Amino acid sequence: MRLALLTSCALLLAPSWVGAQTTQDSAADCVAMAEPAARLACYDRLHGRGEAALLPVAPAPAAAASAAAPSASLSDDDTTLGTRWDLDGQRGALFAPRAYKPVYLLPATWTDRINRAPESPSPRNQVGDPMVLKAVEAKYQISLKAKFAHSLAGTPLSLWGGYTQSSRWQVYNGADSRPFRETNYEPELMVVAPLKLELPGWTLRMASLSLNHQSNGRALPLSRSWNRVIGGVAAERDDWIAELRAWRRVREDADDDDNPDIADHVGRAELRLARYWGTHALALQVRHSLRGGGRSRGSAQLDYVFPLAGALHGQLQIFSGYGESLIDYNLRQTKAGLGVTIAGWR
Repeated sequence: MRLALLTSCALLLAPSWVGAQTTQDSAADCVAMAEPAARLACYDRLHGRGEAALLPVAPAPAAAASAAAPSASLSDDDTTLGTRWDLDGQRGALFAPRAYKPVYLLPATWTDRINRAPESPSPRNQVGDPMVLKAVEAKYQISLKAKFAHSLAGTPLSLWGGYTQSSRWQVYNGADSRPFRETNYEPELMVVAPLKLELPGWTLRMASLSLNHQSNGRALPLSRSWNRVIGGVAAERDDWIAELRAWRRVREDADDDDNPDIADHVGRAELRLARYWGTHALALQVRHSLRGGGRSRGSAQLDYVFPLAGALHGQLQIFSGYGESLIDYNLRQTKAGLGVTIAGWR
């Protein structure tokens, strides 16, 4: 019995004695470790505390600065169609708002023609007394979209909703209480199909079909509105993106149509070509009525975006033709504006 007790005590004390010897023999190794997390784990093992939880390793100063600093580049992956429209299987949060068309503020825009008496072929839409307006005004645009469904009926098709609002503000027209001359509201519902079709020099990335409503929310005689079904395709090539859209107007009763000839002025199709390089972007949008003779009309708009500070960029916009806004759909004018943009180009 006495021998058994001595043997048991020896077995119980052996690990502690070995650990003490190991601690004495390996403490110098722990001290020599430069990494704090590894040094702490070494001490814990030597004192029988098991595996230590690893401490987060602080990033190197250069790496931390790189991670913290936002990229102001317009030519990164955010400019690709795949990222903008989840064309490569992305499943982001549904109903989360994202930038759609450019979001900008142009504090000063100038036009060569002032539309003091807007009119249309509809007899209800004739302005009797000319309005007091200035050639210089402010313009801004807000545009968001959200994904409603990742797939429809088990297909790769995704469902999106979009909303764009643009306003023309007579902020320098103190004689007439600085009114908002025109605001256009444009909600739409879109079905998007991802594609990856190689074309000569380009990659066709998506096709879309949308139901679009646009109106200015005003009473007669200044009311303007229309509904369209729009089909489109988009392709990319290196730093370039090309989008082609064509639409058909949904017919309205003649008695309710504020602008029966709008398609002959604003157009029936548009081509948008954009290039991104570094912190700059250049976009050209061209619309046409797809008719000949006296019904051959349309417009062109050029936007140049350049860096200012961080995510803030400057924007120069030049428009020429018909349809700069709904109230001016049948007025031919040239308009130029300068301001800032914060989203929709990335």
